[in-house]
Amino acid sequence: MKNLFEVATVEEVKERMAQLRPDSERLWGKMNPAQTLAHCSAAMEMAVGERTPRRILIGRLLGRFAKNSMIVNEKPMPRNVGTDKSLVVSDERDFVVERQRLREFVDRFAAGGPGACTKHPHFFFGPLTPEEWAALMYQHLDHHLRQFRV
Repeated sequence: MKNLFEVATVEEVKERMAQLRPDSERLWGKMNPAQTLAHCSAAMEMAVGERTPRRILIGRLLGRFAKNSMIVNEKPMPRNVGTDKSLVVSDERDFVVERQRLREFVDRFAAGGPGACTKHPHFFFGPLTPEEWAALMYQHLDHHLRQFRV
């Protein structure tokens, strides 16, 4: 299972981020590349405990099953999967600033290792181990990079 505690996986993600352009065409979704980078940084903020959205009802009901399917069994995130409203980015963002900010979050998360992960439950999946957070953050980044064919 790829995760952001692995040096090679972190390098892969950063190389793919470097291929993203402000005008890259999306295959699905509503956010442009700069907004997507900001959204991914917001998810990283959640993983390190700087953002703590409350559990949502559907997550309380189905989160455990989805966690097993996606995180444990490594099923890629489906297109147009829902997200917490606090993670949606709809205002205009500076692409260069947002890409650098996300690179810094990825590096910080990787360098911090398991001790840097939040103990706060994920808004949908519920409690996660540091390894599950690291895998989920990779899958989330992979999902959005695939969204723009990188």
